[in-house]
Amino acid sequence: MPPSSTRPTDNLDDDDYPAYTMGRAAEMLSTSPAFLRALGENRLITPLRSEGGHRRYSRYQLRIASRARELVDQGTKIEDACRIVILEDQLEEAQRINEELRSARTR
Repeated sequence: MPPSSTRPTDNLDDDDYPAYTMGRAAEMLSTSPAFLRALGENRLITPLRSEGGHRRYSRYQLRIASRARELVDQGTKIEDACRIVILEDQLEEAQRINEELRSARTR
């Protein structure tokens, strides 16, 4: 049996594993490949590339893209939606770090 870190099922549990093709990702988000390309152009998500050069997306990237899609559907320009999602992500990370630092001080 291969070491647990190389078992294929580990990739299925990994939010950052680039498991989805552009077509599948667009289908899952009910959007177009052009929308996903626009998110990349606005530096919201950067898909990994397969050996053949095809874009591949992770579950984490799809969640980010889904949030941007919500904002665009509400009438927000795509550039603004990308900036909002980036700021939301940064805020969430800062709050997580603050909580870790508070927990470390109380130990």
